[in-house]
Amino acid sequence: MGTLIGIGVLVALVIVVIAKTAVVVPQQNAFVIENLGKYSRTLDAGFHILVPFIERIAYKHSLKEVASDIPEQVCITRDNVQVHVDGVLYLQVLDPKRASYGIGNFYYAISQLAQTTLRSEVGKIDLDRTFEERSTINGYVVSELDKASEVWGVKVLRYEIKNITPPKDVLQAMEKQMRAEREKRAVVLESEGQRDAAVNRAEGDKQKVIKESEATRQLQINEAQGEAEAILAVATATAEGLRQVAQALQSPGGDSAMQLRIAEQYITEFGKLAKEGNTFVVPSNLSDIASIIALATGVVRDGSGRSLGGPPKTPIDR
Repeated sequence: MGTLIGIGVLVALVIVVIAKTAVVVPQQNAFVIENLGKYSRTLDAGFHILVPFIERIAYKHSLKEVASDIPEQVCITRDNVQVHVDGVLYLQVLDPKRASYGIGNFYYAISQLAQTTLRSEVGKIDLDRTFEERSTINGYVVSELDKASEVWGVKVLRYEIKNITPPKDVLQAMEKQMRAEREKRAVVLESEGQRDAAVNRAEGDKQKVIKESEATRQLQINEAQGEAEAILAVATATAEGLRQVAQALQSPGGDSAMQLRIAEQYITEFGKLAKEGNTFVVPSNLSDIASIIALATGVVRDGSGRSLGGPPKTPIDR
């Protein structure tokens, strides 16, 4: 029985030793090993065996990117306004040895450094610009933290401001200012719209007047051309008629036809005298048709002589 008990104790001791010395490191993790209190090596992901009672796991680090909240703090802007600012910091361990021995608690150190850097950067700008310059502030904080954390084996990847909260009275003043700015923009936009509408109407009236004047001018041009063409047509027809009459008078029987036509026209016009009035004055030889026809014939012949280019003929010449 004593032998069995000793064997059992020995097996238990071996199991405990193996449990203490066999180490499985998960993926994206690193274990720092110390040999009798001194740094020995860094274990990567996988199965490892430690020297019993000599080596031990001193530090365990995750190599994944970690998000760390930066507590809310009070920052004073350049125009002496207190604002509450909080944020979130993204960092990653690149060198487990330096992260273990370079500083006691790099999470706390980086958090404190982020707060002090943020207060310094916010103090350089006015309140109105703090909301606009978020990306600039974030970039500056990351740059400063990365310089300080490099010796600790930690890489600061990003810093993002979550909230910027001014005091209530400042928020009310900012709200009034924004409302006034909106009303101002609305009035400006309305006035610009009215101005543009007036300009468009004036331009439309101008184009209308121009088009109407052009239409009137074209109408007058067309009417003048039409009247000129009509006058020219009448003159051409009259000249052609006179030319044909002159040719007819020069042909055989032209004088007789002319005398007959004059006699018919004379009788027709003479018959109209009594219809136009009760009292009228007539020549003494008005009833002598032969003399009237002879006179008209002489006039026609006299006109024919001029149209042919010769000197006018008189009864004496005939």
